Amino acid sequence: MSETEPQTLIRPERAADFEAIHAVQAAAFETDAEARLVGALRERAEPYLSLVAEVDGAVRGHVTFSPVTLRGAPAPLLMGLAPLAVDAGVRCRGLGAELSRAGLRRCRALGAVGAVVLGDPRYYARFGFRDAAAWNLTSVYDVPTGAFQAVELQPGAFAQLRGTLEYHPAFSELN
Repeated sequence: MSETEPQTLIRPERAADFEAIHAVQAAAFETDAEARLVGALRERAEPYLSLVAEVDGAVRGHVTFSPVTLRGAPAPLLMGLAPLAVDAGVRCRGLGAELSRAGLRRCRALGAVGAVVLGDPRYYARFGFRDAAAWNLTSVYDVPTGAFQAVELQPGAFAQLRGTLEYHPAFSELN
């Protein structure tokens, strides 16, 4: 008997996925704060982009993108990648990468000119992210050097942007 490769599908979330998304997010972090954040973003963020990785019919990974703003100034549409979670049983199989790439493509299709993330530079560099400080962009959060990263989804999009970027207000309500 031969084993078959699991069937993976990256797709937008559906209402029927909400419980599974909550479970994947809650299991991936020390608390359920990120899982609750997803619910808050779903209700309040516009635009809101949420994708799931379905493996053999079950939600095993999830990513959310929501708008970020430039403090004190109008800016083109920028999206923040967070949170990203993959079920422990299927980690290191590329689901997080598939979710991230698909999400960035969809952000571009929404008209976003760039995206930001707080995370491991070694992981996110594969998607084109680099230290946001290279464009004179900073995070409202006090984070280690290099952890706040950005990627242009439209060439030259960050050329005229300067300042502090803020995630959706739901992020500041995390506890």
